[in-house]
Amino acid sequence: QVQLVESGGGLVQPGGSLRLSCAASGSIFSINGMGWYRQAPEKQRELVATITSNESTNYADSVKGRFTISRDNAKNTVYLQMNRLKPEDTAVYYCHADSGRYHSGAYFRDIWGQGTQVTVSS
Repeated sequence: QVQLVESGGGLVQPGGSLRLSCAASGSIFSINGMGWYRQAPEKQRELVATITSNESTNYADSVKGRFTISRDNAKNTVYLQMNRLKPEDTAVYYCHADSGRYHSGAYFRDIWGQGTQVTVSS
């Protein structure tokens, strides 16, 4: 069973930076698309950034130029570097893997992490 574990959240002042990590565990052979989503209180979960297996990226307009998504396929890990953070970036950030394969050859899809809290406040 694939598990995604996020880390790196916390409290930061406006204008500051944080780097989120998401490590996938399990007998994983490969992961296709991975991404970060966020959910603020009283709001729906929204896409922040995604990255394909060949490292093509996509960003929400609200984070373009401030956030950078990257991945290390050897470590089955995806990162989100967040710079120039704003109070409106405050949310629980979730990691997502859209699909992949186990070493057994079986496939998995639509895996979510448990989330990590990011709070931007002075």
